[in-house]
Amino acid sequence: MTNIVVVFHSGYGHTQRIAQAVAHGAGAHLLAIDADGKLPAGGWEMLAAADAIIMGSPTYMGGVSWQFKKFADASSKVWFVQGWRNKLFAGFTNSAAMNGDKDATLTYLWHFASQHGGLWVSLGLMPSNDRAAKRDSINYVGGYNGLLTTSPTDASPAEMAKGDLDTAYAFGERVAEVARSRSSHGEPR
Repeated sequence: MTNIVVVFHSGYGHTQRIAQAVAHGAGAHLLAIDADGKLPAGGWEMLAAADAIIMGSPTYMGGVSWQFKKFADASSKVWFVQGWRNKLFAGFTNSAAMNGDKDATLTYLWHFASQHGGLWVSLGLMPSNDRAAKRDSINYVGGYNGLLTTSPTDASPAEMAKGDLDTAYAFGERVAEVARSRSSHGEPR
């Protein structure tokens, strides 16, 4: 049995909907960073007990939200003692544009995980990049190093593309599979 936590910030509900799909696929616990960049009571303990931490943030101005950054900066005490060393990490982001500089956000999340001594889990899905691909196809946005999703600025969270939600679920499944495999081999956390 593995313990997976999805820690995320969502400004308008889109990233939260993706976090829910990822968590559903992974059998994970959701841990929301609030509007002030803080975790709820017991949040740090949840992360300490996790085998895998999946991180999510919207992409704002080419990077994570300030609320996610505040959480990341607050993790410096954990970093100092390498409390998350050898945990599995993965990441996802959402923006309004198809590109939207989402890769900069995923790169930030990867660097953050690496500074904590974590091990990164990629998306592990081939992109839907042929002429038959539709917006509701799996990995239509075409990520590799993590989950990328797109929500138009005038679309509500309820209007998110089915392909993005399906990709989020599959991503959660992948992280859980890697965590179970690692656990069954007795690898250190």
